[in-house]
Amino acid sequence: MQKIAKKLIEIMKDCAYVTKNGINNFHNYKYATSADVLEKINTAMVKQGICSIAVPEIISIDEVTTAKGNTEKLATVKISITLMDKDSDENITITGLGSGQDAGDKAIMKAQTAAIKYAYMLSFAIATGDDPEADSKTDENTIVQKPVQKKKNTVIKPVKAACVNCGVVISDKVKTYSMEKYGRPLCLECQKNVKMIA
Repeated sequence: MQKIAKKLIEIMKDCAYVTKNGINNFHNYKYATSADVLEKINTAMVKQGICSIAVPEIISIDEVTTAKGNTEKLATVKISITLMDKDSDENITITGLGSGQDAGDKAIMKAQTAAIKYAYMLSFAIATGDDPEADSKTDENTIVQKPVQKKKNTVIKPVKAACVNCGVVISDKVKTYSMEKYGRPLCLECQKNVKMIA
């Protein structure tokens, strides 16, 4: 794996930082867009002769009720990206998890976009400055619900929060702390990894 490792280090050098060009006007914060991350990564990978193949997997699709009482879909997707070196037989696979919520048919696409973005950002240690990617108020206003079917009645059962990186179920206390500190729900282990990258 020495040949591909050398190339990946060069890619990391070229992609050490991505400027936050995205603006969320509703919640008033800036963020690094998926397009910005992919453009930088793609340029660096082509330069090093590394190609990528991404394979998405739907982890879950849940119904959520917003604070206004509207029903939306919340999708969680795992993306596996195989990076292959054109000059050797060496390859490596990186993964990412992402969630997306939408009232229409875009929940899965939003989740895939987030999963790809974070797969690259975490694997290549890409910094964006502080990381208010998600707004804690948005997440607090959303209750995840899964319908459990009975004969004629539908019972709504709340689902616990899960880490967006590894999918581990986390407590409300861990979620609240993670949302305030990292802007997204992370388990304790993934919080440690984010601290190490920073």
